[in-house]
Amino acid sequence: MKIVGIIPARYASVRFPAKPLAPLAGKAMVLHVVEAGRAARSLDRVAVATDDERIADAVRQAGAEVVLTSRDCASGTDRLAEAARSLAADAYVNIQGDEPMMTGENIDRAVETLLRFPEREIATLSVAMPSRQAADPNVVKVVAAEDGRALYFSRSPIPFFRNGEPAHRKHLGIYAYRAATLARLAGLAPSPLEKAESLEQLRWLEAGYAIWVGEAASDSVGVDTPEDLARVEEWMRKAETMRKEAAS
Repeated sequence: MKIVGIIPARYASVRFPAKPLAPLAGKAMVLHVVEAGRAARSLDRVAVATDDERIADAVRQAGAEVVLTSRDCASGTDRLAEAARSLAADAYVNIQGDEPMMTGENIDRAVETLLRFPEREIATLSVAMPSRQAADPNVVKVVAAEDGRALYFSRSPIPFFRNGEPAHRKHLGIYAYRAATLARLAGLAPSPLEKAESLEQLRWLEAGYAIWVGEAASDSVGVDTPEDLARVEEWMRKAETMRKEAAS
């Protein structure tokens, strides 16, 4: 099976313009995501899909592949589907361009679901999260059935724990899709639940698709604001210090 990782990177973010090019630990944020894609053993190819030449130039200068897409793409999935038309593969992985802490191991875990279960069309990941973070609407929560099939995604803390100790699951922004499935998803119209929560994956659930949720190897943090970027940089600095101390 040929599998291609695509990193959608849009310049005109409302909350954080030019976000993919924001400097993080000495390089543009999107290049950290490129490195994660290159570290994944399951991917045959990695490309950045962007609508902006400034992002494209930065990626090319780093020796990575770029696919230029339309500025009219309404979602990351639409951008991915457009890029996929020039990157032939059996399956694609949507690696969010604003997830600089994503790892190659997490990418491999998402792909593993498609490799092990030929009948499954869409795979993603989740990780246990501290319940104190569950109230943050920027952190997406997921509830899944015992077999791993997603039941619902929400910005609200789900489930509501009337009794017992809270145990929420954080959804990580990564998706693996079979090629035919990606093409069909891109043709779906926005759905009521998607509009309510501003979560595109709810469109797929409402259309009857199953999304299979695997266990992430490690957490990842999405960057939505400059403040998020500063926090990620601090975490990276601490991690690098710990690595150096362990090696000495």
